[in-house]
Order: sequence, then C-alpha cells, then structure tokens
Amino acid sequence: MDNSKEMVKLAYQALDEKKGEDIQIIEIKDISIIADYFIIANGTNSSQVDALVHSVTDTLSKNGFEPKRIEGVRSASWILMDYGDVIVHVFSKEDRLFYNLERIWRDGKTVSKEQLED
Repeated sequence: MDNSKEMVKLAYQALDEKKGEDIQIIEIKDISIIADYFIIANGTNSSQVDALVHSVTDTLSKNGFEPKRIEGVRSASWILMDYGDVIVHVFSKEDRLFYNLERIWRDGKTVSKEQLED
C-alpha cells in the first residue's frame, strides 16, 4: 500500500475514534498538485476539534508520519494538518458549512473508507 493511502486510513481511524462528524475523503491527485487526498471532518465544539487534531497527530506520529506544518490550532475552528500527500482539515461545524470545501473540490473523487482497503 502506498504511503498516502496508509496515512488516509490512519487519519480516518483517528478521527472516527474521537467521534469526528461526517468524515469525508476526497482524492484530488488527478486535479491538483497540492496533495493526493483531503480528509475533512468536524467536531461539535472546540474541545472535540482539539481532541480530533491530537488523535490524528498522535496516530500518524506513532506510525512514522510527521506533519510538514499545522495551521489554525489557536482558533480551533479550522485546523489544517499538512502531511504532504495528505491534508487533513478539521473544522468546527459552523466553519465547515461556511467554507464548504466539499463543494470547492467537487471535481475530486469521493473515496469511501472501504475503498482504501483495495
């Protein structure tokens, strides 16, 4: 399995474990040079958003993946974790609706958790 798919699986599990809401995986490698995948999720409050971010960074770190950068931690309303080929976006519910990344990246391919097993 390639590293980006492995990172996506681990990040998805980390978000799911902390009850991240509406976790979406969007494959963008055919439409952008930014990354191969976006993972988008939201929490119900700032404490949960914080827990989701820590869960992802801890899980990926334990598996040898370190972020190139993390932005937005102080605001706890949109945190972007850049792992190179995989970018994880964790939002507050309100900011997720406002920024609507799924609409902006609708040309990407939505990937189910099960499709990562292939």
